Amino acid sequence: MSSRRTVSLVTLGCARNEVDSEELAGRLAAGGWDLVDADAGDRADVVVVNTCGFIEAAKQDSIEALLNSADDGTKVVAAGCMAERYGSELAAALPEAQVIGFDDYAQISERLDDVVAGRTLVPHDPRDRRTLLPITPTERPAHGAHVPGHTELTPLPDGVAPASGPRVPRRRLTGGPVANLKIASGCDRRCTFCAIPAFRGAYLSRRPDDVVREAEWLAGQGVRELFLVSENSTSYGKDLGDIRALESLLPRLAAVDGIERVRVSYLQPAEVRPGLVDVLTGTPGVVPYFDLSFQHASGPLLRRMRRFGDRERFLDLLAAVRKNAPEAGARSNFIVGFPGETDAEFGELVAFLEEARLDAIGVFAYSDEDGTEAAGHAGKVPDDTIAERTDRLNRLAEELMAQRSEERVGSTVEVLIEEDLGDGAYEGRAAHQAPEVDGSTVVHGTGLAVGDITTATVTEALGADLVAEAADRPGAR
Repeated sequence: MSSRRTVSLVTLGCARNEVDSEELAGRLAAGGWDLVDADAGDRADVVVVNTCGFIEAAKQDSIEALLNSADDGTKVVAAGCMAERYGSELAAALPEAQVIGFDDYAQISERLDDVVAGRTLVPHDPRDRRTLLPITPTERPAHGAHVPGHTELTPLPDGVAPASGPRVPRRRLTGGPVANLKIASGCDRRCTFCAIPAFRGAYLSRRPDDVVREAEWLAGQGVRELFLVSENSTSYGKDLGDIRALESLLPRLAAVDGIERVRVSYLQPAEVRPGLVDVLTGTPGVVPYFDLSFQHASGPLLRRMRRFGDRERFLDLLAAVRKNAPEAGARSNFIVGFPGETDAEFGELVAFLEEARLDAIGVFAYSDEDGTEAAGHAGKVPDDTIAERTDRLNRLAEELMAQRSEERVGSTVEVLIEEDLGDGAYEGRAAHQAPEVDGSTVVHGTGLAVGDITTATVTEALGADLVAEAADRPGAR
């Protein structure tokens, strides 16, 4: 097409989806598309909604976003997890949008050309993406299926200076000093409540050199903190023949010029080895932050989830972390009302939270998910009981997070400044606070700028949030 086309991207869901949207943005920009901001009132030729298909509430949010985008007659395309998971089923149920799957991402520019030209896309039939990769993990790097966020970096053409590349098929959409960096996709676990492996596929690590080169590119974009994302970061490298690959990758990323902090998300407790704890708590530039996927604390209930661990083992893991780094941040999510959950098992979860001293706690009410084993389990907990337990745990979580923040009053924290609030106030995050999912810290000081990391003393706790004074501020303790 001779004229420039415009596209708007709407991203729902997790940090992994945000990385996928930036891959789409990079490919579209390379294909001659101009990205516009629909929220700012800019009209686009087509809107791409990167949907979430994790739980029922997320799916409803995705449907609402698709309908809202199509409300004024704009052409709409559904991408992302919900689109991949349901394919032709979603297309039939929602004629307002055309549907693409992950395999379309490499040709996203051509797909949107078809949409603008009025040609109907043929949606894929839903399938289990785990079948696209070999069962044996070490045979997977030679795969042929497209995996979002795993595109190899484009070699430089002859005559182009090395400082110009290699070219990363990604375009940042939000800016700022923090960026998500995908290290792997998919999952080989078979948790009975989770549908993600079926539509995200089997576990596949990105090669360390590609991850490091993308980190270098991000540093050149002004990024100061890398947030490593995947469905299961502790499995990184198992398909590359190195189960300790994360332990060697982290120091390499922390050594990238311009990168000040590296943070890892989504650690499986059963796979957190002592060597990884040592790297996460003892490597300069790697923050001692533990995003641990506990899900529950009752051993028997965790077995029904097809997971490992219990209250005692989880507390031992946290104790080992804090022995190395007393100030370490720790967060987790928990499912309430899993089929068969007894009062005693729920009580075990409550007792664990009261002992664990977590900085951030997410609580989710169980709901059946299509295609999961747990959807067929007997002993479903009544909805009113799930609601009561969820409310109780949420109230407890708020209290416990506030207590943990109070423990940090008087301590010294390193805060990455992300926003200038004016009048000598800045908002950012301390090392124990991850982007979006945890609290933030307001720093009072002078001469600070977005992207700075400043030493500050915590003066006040406001729930999970902190207030601190920069070390150079007159009167700071």
